Amino acid sequence: MRSASPAGVEGFLALREVIEEYLEGLRFTEEPALERLQEAMRYSLLAGGKRVRPLLCMESASLFGAPPERVLPSAAAIELIHTFSLIHDDLPAMDNDDFRRGKPTSHKKFGEAMAILAGDAFFGESLALITDHQEGSAEQVLAVVRELAHATGLAGLAGGQALDLEHTGRRAGPKELELTHHHKTGALIRASARIGAILAGAGEEGLEAISRYATELGLCFQIVDDVLDAVGSSERLGKRAGGDAERGKATFVSVFGLEGARREADAACERALRALGRLEGRDTSRLEALALFVRDRDR
Repeated sequence: MRSASPAGVEGFLALREVIEEYLEGLRFTEEPALERLQEAMRYSLLAGGKRVRPLLCMESASLFGAPPERVLPSAAAIELIHTFSLIHDDLPAMDNDDFRRGKPTSHKKFGEAMAILAGDAFFGESLALITDHQEGSAEQVLAVVRELAHATGLAGLAGGQALDLEHTGRRAGPKELELTHHHKTGALIRASARIGAILAGAGEEGLEAISRYATELGLCFQIVDDVLDAVGSSERLGKRAGGDAERGKATFVSVFGLEGARREADAACERALRALGRLEGRDTSRLEALALFVRDRDR
């Protein structure tokens, strides 16, 4: 079985340092009275994580000929939206998790009200990052905002979370499960790749190929997350292991079984790699490495 190339992994590690430094430098207010809210935002934003979404945005831009640093404001905005979704997913009304990335969740550290406000503020600040700092034509910047808005609303995170709640404690089939995670996980990953391509001036054919790649990458990512929740340790996950089963959530493991879920992840990864094959003449080695890294997280 193929594995991620060392060169591809090293390339992503170098880009990750760039995005981490950019995120660390973000400040959202100079008003002392709002420092507690800013502290709550930075607590979750800088708590760690794989940074798959901003890295995908930057690598997609590079694939189509733009310096990855050019799309840093949009890549960071994507991570702000992802952090917003994690804060709200962890709330007692949602998944009710006490830990995230090995640290107390936002509502455990700052209280539920401040956690909700931190998530809300991230949405506004993500749009401010793009409209204030992203280079590009007016049409490109508008397209980026459109992609991010769709990935956050009913066609994305919010819709996916609603479907996830609907299926909790109920029997769900493969179609319902895939629809949920196409929205909850896949939409933002797909938008990440498309935003980088849009800002690099990719044509329709390139956008279609990178969209297909990212759709399959998002599916693979979610399947492996479900496997890790079933077989991983709390120490490794940075949160309570086995929480999905305890809450009666529909997961790829509950629907397909452990080995079946791993086969589904393999198939999604292969489809992602085939999509990259349509981008003839472009160096897709790092995106191939990303797909293989995502697939192999539980192995």
